[in-house]
Amino acid sequence: MKATFKGKYDSDKNAGASASFAFRAGDARLRASMTEATLVGGPSLNGLLLSIDKPGSFIIDYNVPKKDFRFQFMNTIKVAEKPLNLTYIHSRGDNRTILDGSLIFDSANKVSANYMFGTGNCKMKYTYIHGGVTSFEPSYDLIKNTWDFSVSQKVYGDDVFRASYQTTSKMLGLEWSRTSKINGSFKISASCDLAAEVKVPKLTAESSWDIEM
Repeated sequence: MKATFKGKYDSDKNAGASASFAFRAGDARLRASMTEATLVGGPSLNGLLLSIDKPGSFIIDYNVPKKDFRFQFMNTIKVAEKPLNLTYIHSRGDNRTILDGSLIFDSANKVSANYMFGTGNCKMKYTYIHGGVTSFEPSYDLIKNTWDFSVSQKVYGDDVFRASYQTTSKMLGLEWSRTSKINGSFKISASCDLAAEVKVPKLTAESSWDIEM
């Protein structure tokens, strides 16, 4: 069994915590996730999520209090000898269907697209990784006819610094994250609305720890 504990602090909201427990069932995994709402004030179904998944194949989530299913299926096909990763997502509750695709040309170049059925909303992104440590990601929203940009840099092996800018909202974002099997994972992000008259940064911090049982 594997347990994951997460904590989150948002400058606009109260701090929160969550936990998940995963069990192996052959090739699949059974997972139960809960938040503080599940336990505070006595045991309840609030914030409880059950799921079953097979890595690289499918994920089925069930939101217990909302009685809502979410289906996600993944597959990889070859296009001109290049891998095309496809992900189909359907949420029954809000009747939303999304198709994600990413075509990997080589270790440094990738093109991805996200399309939401029924809305015509489509976003495309190009990812270029320079030297294995620096990545540039321009993205284009076909409906809004706008560009967004981000750049990230790996440092000290496990740490990544990322800066992003959204042209529509004029939102500038900065992020520092670490993924470590020994010391746990965390992410600290700050964003600022450059279009606002009073520029007040928003701060978010997240951390998680994995425990094998």
